[in-house]
Amino acid sequence: MVGKSTASMIIRETCVAIWDALHAAVMAQPHKEQWKEIADIFQKTCQFPNCAGAIDGKHIRIKKPVRSGSQYYNYKKYFSFVLFAVCDANYSFRYIDVGSYGSRSDSAVFAHSEFGKMLLDKALDLPDHTTLPGTTSPAMPFVFVADEAFVLGENLMRPYSSRGLSIARRVFNYRLTRARRVVECAFGILANKWRFLHTPIHLKLETAISAVKAACVLHNFVRARDGYNFEDFLSHSLKSHLPSVARGHRQGAAVREQFTAYFMSPHGALPWQLEAI
Repeated sequence: MVGKSTASMIIRETCVAIWDALHAAVMAQPHKEQWKEIADIFQKTCQFPNCAGAIDGKHIRIKKPVRSGSQYYNYKKYFSFVLFAVCDANYSFRYIDVGSYGSRSDSAVFAHSEFGKMLLDKALDLPDHTTLPGTTSPAMPFVFVADEAFVLGENLMRPYSSRGLSIARRVFNYRLTRARRVVECAFGILANKWRFLHTPIHLKLETAISAVKAACVLHNFVRARDGYNFEDFLSHSLKSHLPSVARGHRQGAAVREQFTAYFMSPHGALPWQLEAI
C-alpha cells in the first residue's frame, strides 16, 4: 500500500515531468508563419478568415483549498479554478493559463494572463494585416474570436449584443460562433479523454493545477499522433465562466463592422447563413 501523501507526491511529480517533457514540443508559441497556417485552417473549416484562434475560460471543479476564503468560490456555488485556453481549428491548445481564482471573470483572467498582455502589447508575432479572400481592401488584422465575456479589440472579436440586431449583425454572430465553438469542443474532447475533469479534483491545489496542465499537453500530443477529425464537435460538461459586461474599443468596433460587411458580401457570404440565423 502507498500512503496518501506519497501517492500525492508521485502524482504531482509525474504531472510536472509530463509538462516539462511535452510543453515545448506540443504547445510552443506560434511564430508568424504558423499563425498564418492556423488562420488558413480556420478559413477552410469554419469559413472565418484571418482567425488566429478561439479563446475561452472554463471552471475546473476542486475541493476548497486550505485558507482560501471565497477566492475560488464561483457564481455556480462551488469551488474551482479557471483553465483559460487559446485553441486552433484542430482542437489543439496553443496557450493555456491554469489556476486563476474561480471568482474571477473571463476578462480579468485574460487581462492578467501572459497571452492577454502579449496580445495587447502587439508581442505575439501575428502576421501583417492582409485583405480578406476575394477583396482588395481594406487590409484586415488577424484576430482571435471569443464570447461576450471578453473585451472587444482590434485583434479580439466578440459577438454583438443580442438586442435589436440587424440581419447583418446576426450573421456576424453566427459566423463568429462557428469559429469560436472549436475551443468548447476542445474542452469537451479533453474532459472525455481525461475523465477526472468530470468530477471535483480531490488533490492539493498545486497538484490539481499540475494535473490539468499535464492533461492539456497530453491532449495535444494525442491529437498530433492520431490525426485530426474536423467532425469532432463534442459537447462538453465543464462549466462556462461567468460572462462580464465588457465595452469594446472603437478600433475593435471598426474591425468588427468590416467583418460584418464582408460576411454579407458576395465574396464572404455562405449559402446557408441566412437560414441558420
